[in-house]
Amino acid sequence: MKIIEEIKIPIKKEMDLFEEKFSKSMISNVPLLNRITHYVVKRKGKQMRPMFVFLTAKMISKSPEISEKVYRAASIIELIHTATLIHDDVVDSSNKRRGFFSINALWKNKIAVLVGDFLLSKGMLLCIDNDDFDLLKIISKSVKEMSQGELLQIEKARRLDIDEETYYEIITKKTASLIASCCALGVSASNGSSEEIQIFEKIGKKIGIAFQLKDDLFDYGKKKIGKPTGIDLREKKLTLPFIYALNNSSNTKRKWLINSVKNSNEREIDNIIEYIKKIGGIDYTEKQIQKFYNSALEDLNQFQDSEFKESLKKLIKYVIEREY
Repeated sequence: MKIIEEIKIPIKKEMDLFEEKFSKSMISNVPLLNRITHYVVKRKGKQMRPMFVFLTAKMISKSPEISEKVYRAASIIELIHTATLIHDDVVDSSNKRRGFFSINALWKNKIAVLVGDFLLSKGMLLCIDNDDFDLLKIISKSVKEMSQGELLQIEKARRLDIDEETYYEIITKKTASLIASCCALGVSASNGSSEEIQIFEKIGKKIGIAFQLKDDLFDYGKKKIGKPTGIDLREKKLTLPFIYALNNSSNTKRKWLINSVKNSNEREIDNIIEYIKKIGGIDYTEKQIQKFYNSALEDLNQFQDSEFKESLKKLIKYVIEREY
């Protein structure tokens, strides 16, 4: 059994019902839009974010059955996540997503942006139409932070002056904020206390940081994971392994690293990767992943043991051990 299917066991009923509800939430009266959203739904990913919503909700819920509000929370997060992926593909001029053609590759940029806008507004309206203003506040904060994180990363890529503190600010806003929202939404939709919401938001943030650090390591690996090795370096996205190398190199090596990335020197990319591995950038990043993982588990251990807590632990472990 695949690990994701094993993690889903305690929430299988909820995940199956969620898929039905999510597909219905995508329907519009515009045939072109329906064709595109059907394409999106059929090529869904692992659905980790809805899993975070359901597992946290079931951990907190006093009832064995979860409310419709929890299903709406899962739909909101998946709508927002899908919208950001579509917009990201336009920004990055990416023609592939999860091994399939991206929306912008098939229907061009203008349509892709409009579809992303449609999904974003759908998510917001799902909150407003049901008076879920607590959920709206959580997700709106996340959307704002994701936009800020992306813009900060673009600014730093142009100037190549990123340090470790700024890097963590970028990934906390860009990636971790959405996973933090998943956990906070699940708790809020299950009538958790404000203290519980804050604790799970903090747990989600740590998981999200570990997730992004793991993602960054794929840029230095040899496995085929849907993007070529060194793509972050080619796009001048300075990740933690590179930042560590900069901080632990002589002035000569620092200049070489910065100039090679600044000039997108293709011949040097493989050399940079090898140098970063040699100087310990990969090992350092792996230690940071473990640190955030351990801290998230420590926070989680204050809650009562249950099958949902065990599955959440497995999901967190999967985040840092996945191979793509």
